[in-house]
Amino acid sequence: TPVASLAEATLLSVTLWKVFFILVIVTGVICWLFVLAHESRVVAEEESRRQTRLLTEEIVAHERTDQALQQAKEQAEAANGAKSRYLTGISHELRSPLNAILGYAQLMENDDSVPPHRKEALGVIRRSGEYLADLIEGLLDISKIEAGRLDLHRDQVRIGLLMEQLVTMFRLQAEEKGLAFDYHCPHPLPELVTTDEKRLRQILINLLSNAIKYTDQGSVSLTLRYRSQVAEFTVRDTGEGIAAENIERIFRPFERIRNPGQSRTGTGLGLTITRLLTEIMGGDISVESEPGEGSVFKVSLMLSSLHSASPRSISTPARRIYGYHGARRKILLVDDDDSHRQVIRAMLSPLGFEISDTGNAMTVPERVEQERPNLILLDVSMPGKSGWEVLAELREMKYNLPVVMVSADANEGHHSAEAPRLHDGYIIKPVRLNLLLDTIGRVMGLDWRFEKSPEPLAALPLPASGALELPAREHCEALADLARIGHRKGLLEALHSLQYAGDASDAFVQEITKFTNDFQFEKILELLEVAEHEAS
Repeated sequence: TPVASLAEATLLSVTLWKVFFILVIVTGVICWLFVLAHESRVVAEEESRRQTRLLTEEIVAHERTDQALQQAKEQAEAANGAKSRYLTGISHELRSPLNAILGYAQLMENDDSVPPHRKEALGVIRRSGEYLADLIEGLLDISKIEAGRLDLHRDQVRIGLLMEQLVTMFRLQAEEKGLAFDYHCPHPLPELVTTDEKRLRQILINLLSNAIKYTDQGSVSLTLRYRSQVAEFTVRDTGEGIAAENIERIFRPFERIRNPGQSRTGTGLGLTITRLLTEIMGGDISVESEPGEGSVFKVSLMLSSLHSASPRSISTPARRIYGYHGARRKILLVDDDDSHRQVIRAMLSPLGFEISDTGNAMTVPERVEQERPNLILLDVSMPGKSGWEVLAELREMKYNLPVVMVSADANEGHHSAEAPRLHDGYIIKPVRLNLLLDTIGRVMGLDWRFEKSPEPLAALPLPASGALELPAREHCEALADLARIGHRKGLLEALHSLQYAGDASDAFVQEITKFTNDFQFEKILELLEVAEHEAS
């Protein structure tokens, strides 16, 4: 029917429109998705290009930084090389005059015509000069330690004698500044220990020097405790003190803590070297300090004992050499420094050596041919030809006599690789007399003539008080007070005054002076206490 046909047509039309709209919607969604995908791809590509550009810029920046670091490293290495050359040069220049000072101090100290009280002063000059020489070497030690090129030696050290030398040197320094200086050793000390004597001395000198330098009033004390092969050195002062935040700074190279209104001299290397040496020697260093309360430095080191001794005994000093057995030996001294040749000649001539010298390295082979010496002392650094070149020339000429190299250059590595197989000994200026004689005796096989060895000080018998004419009781009490505090200089001055005034016999003054010079304060107290008991 027409109505049914119209209804079907209408339904079909509506359905087609619905399908059309659905297709339009689906097509629109698909087109939108394509548009979004395209936009996302464009954005992603742009972001990728941006990130690539940033990464490239960062790589370029890193390359520039690496180049700058390399340049800075090269500049630092060049500066460090210049510093090393400068320190080596100035070390050489300082050692040469020090050699003359120490050489003549040693000669005068061994001169029997010099009064004992002058010998004491000369000993202080010598030890202070040795300290200055060690200080010069300290300037080179930092670089050696950091480069791992510092060698330690296993020396047999008379620890008691070493402590006496340090106490004598620093007690005088403290007294000059108006400070009290005390030394305590509550435990028995072995006669000999194994350690690097030079480095141990350097550590203690650095600590004691700083303690006296930074203390204006009060006292400085050194305490040595030795137990179970471990030595603990404690340096205590009543000085300025150190704030907690500055304790780590004092161990940095060239760091110096400055307080307002105070100026202290120094290089800022002492404590740096001290800590590095302590650690290399397998020890430990600690600090306790409060501003205004002073400081306490403790160093613990393993010092293996070789022989036990009485707690109050003092190591027997080395016997003095006055000659040698056998025929007279000839020594050729080669050095361009006139003062050095004069010092060495003055050291060796009294012992019976025939000394000839020259300042011209070029003439050495000719002099050897003419004089036929038994030993050559050969300076390393000379104009025209170095000592190593002279040595190589002598060996090529088949001269096999002993040759000992002498140098003011602390850097022993400057000689050629062949040199260690050619020379027989190496000595650093300033020359120490004992080391020089030990080296000469070793390379020449000498049998030395020694002065008669003195008895160990600890074995000296205490004289009976009745055998001495004692001064008045008040004088004995004054001497006892000085002995209790270990005031060596005060005791010597008091004894001199008593002798000058005629209040004490010469025998009494000589006996007490002997104990005083040997740091036997307990013996003095024992003698005076016995005298007081007998008088009462």
